[in-house]
Parts: sequence; structure tokens; C-alpha cells
Amino acid sequence: MRTRWITGAAAFLIVPFVLQGCGFGNNEGSEDMDEPPEEVTEEIEWGELEGETEEGEETETEAELEEGSSEESSNDSAETETVERELYLLDEEGMVVPQTFELPKEEGVLNQSLEYLVSDGPLTSMLPNGFRAVLPAGTEVDVNLKEGTAITDFSTEFRDYDPKHEQAILQAVTWTLTQFENVDDVSLRINGYEQETMPVNNTPIGESYSRENGINLENGQVSDMTGSDSVTIYFLSQNQEDAYYVPVTRRVEGQEDGNMLEAAMDELAKGPAADSSLYDVFREGTSLANEVTMEGETASLLFNEGLLTEQEGTAIAEEALHAIALSATEVEGVQEVELNVEGVEDVVKVTGESIEPLARPALVNADIS
Repeated sequence: MRTRWITGAAAFLIVPFVLQGCGFGNNEGSEDMDEPPEEVTEEIEWGELEGETEEGEETETEAELEEGSSEESSNDSAETETVERELYLLDEEGMVVPQTFELPKEEGVLNQSLEYLVSDGPLTSMLPNGFRAVLPAGTEVDVNLKEGTAITDFSTEFRDYDPKHEQAILQAVTWTLTQFENVDDVSLRINGYEQETMPVNNTPIGESYSRENGINLENGQVSDMTGSDSVTIYFLSQNQEDAYYVPVTRRVEGQEDGNMLEAAMDELAKGPAADSSLYDVFREGTSLANEVTMEGETASLLFNEGLLTEQEGTAIAEEALHAIALSATEVEGVQEVELNVEGVEDVVKVTGESIEPLARPALVNADIS
């Protein structure tokens, strides 16, 4: 088991979670006029319009309106409103990694998100060192949303990728789009033609692809793949400048009792694969000390004292807290984690603060430095 340690992760965030045919442009939710209205328009509300003045109410003078309009125009040109988005990129090891960027706030967020995944595109000047966009240069994209499926239509340039990155591209597109609550899965088209496999190495897509298909896949020690389950857990990686979390989907023996959270914590404690470039978040010997219990959407985890690695064995590292919250909330039905350590009455962080129930950060690597 790999037991390397890593430093540099920032403080843990305890915050709630918060086409037939080819026409490349901002057409999310558009419908064919000749067909019944099947496409569902993606509704993104950025704010409410001011109500109209009712009859009899006092109105502003024309001069006041002109002055206000001039000031608003000046402010708009001086500062463009932005919003944080998670984009899945390739790091130097070929791992698919979420990174957070400030993008212009606009409608058509599905189209916009994929446009920022195109090499030599608008993301180029913003890329962190060691990371690159996943889609071939010149790729155009058109996304329509239908009943929770993001129907993603690429231009022919999409085929111009390195075969070894085929699965990574499929995963990056899928995980970038499914960050939005109204997107469950993704289907692929090229110039309007449905793709049941990827175009170069024929990686299966089927009717659609979702997060359930995994990311940065590992087979683990499973011999019977048909009777196995999968868990997605988070380890650390580091380049010359930053530490960051990497999701890994690992096959595990089938869980007859359905306790996928316990399986996920067991795999997190095992650490990364021996041939991986990733780093442990736990000290060797760390494990669950009791069965996982659930109350509503809150899971209770009891670890042994191996989890206490900081302040002379009295506190839990921020990296471990973050990895536990990220990995646990990948399990369906888990929104919060109550964390306890065997024989310890008050479990604390390195700051000395008691640990409150852990929730998933809104963005995975937003505050890593």
C-alpha cells in the first residue's frame, strides 16, 4: 500500500452542496419546428425582472431614466458578471480532475461548459500549470437537454484525439455536464449521428453515459466483474504548484447488504493503487472501528485512532476530512457525515475546533492551494 504523504491542501470546506442534424451554436433546449415539442428547454434563472409601474404610481422623469441607464451601461462595461464552474481536465498523469474557474455568467451553460473544454479555446489562458483541455482544437459543440439527458452533438474535429485519452474524454464531458442538477446523463452525436461507441477505440457509450459509469477507473482486486459494485473515492495528487483531489472509481466485491458507504471507506483506507501517482489521505492502519449507521441522509462513521495524525495524534488532518466528505457523499442517499473516533469524546481539526457534521463542498478543488 502506498503510504506517501502530501501537504498543501487548503482548509476543508464544511458547506452544503449545493438534435437530429447538426447545428452548432447556442441551442440548448431548442426544438425542431416540424416535430412535436420534445426537447426540454434548459431553464436557468439569473434574477427577476423589476415589476412594471402600476397606473397611478409616481414615475421617474426622462432625465432620471437617461442618467440611470448611462450609469448602468458604464458599470456593465467595467465589470462582467461571472460564476464559478467546475470543468474536468487532464493532468500530467492523464487523470481526469475537476478544476474550478470563473466563467462569464450567461444562459446556455451546457454549451458554454463544453466550449471551455476545447483545446486552444477560451480556457487556454486560464489553465493551471500541468493541466490541459480534453477536446480537440476546433471542435464545435451543440447541446440540447431532453428529459434529463444532455444530447451533445460534436463537429467532425471531435474525432481528432489521442486514442489513449478516449475514456478520459468521455468521462470529462460526462462529469462536466452532470454537475448541473437537471442533467442525469449524456448522449453523444457527431454531425447529428448518434454514437453508441466512441469513434476511435470504440469505448462503449450505449444510449447514454453517466457518473455511474465511473471516472479514472480501477478494477481493484475483483475477480468476478459481473457480480461486483463500484465506489468513487478521492485521493490527493500534486504538481509543482498545487495539491488537488482526484476522483477514482474502483470495482469492489458485490455488497449484498447494500452498504456501499462502508465499502467506500474501506477502499479509501486501502489507499491508491501501487502503480498510481496518487497519495494517501490516511495513515497506514486507519480503518472503520464499527459498522456504518444511517439516520435519514446523515451517515455516522466511527474510525480507529489511526485517523488522528495531527497535533501529536489528537487531531484529524484537513486532507482526510475533505476526502471522507467527498467520498462518502458520492454514495447515493448520503448528504452529511458525522465523524467519530474510537475512545475520543471530542474529535477536533488541526485548528482545535470540534468537527461538525461534514457536507460535500460545492466545488471539489475550488480552494486548494
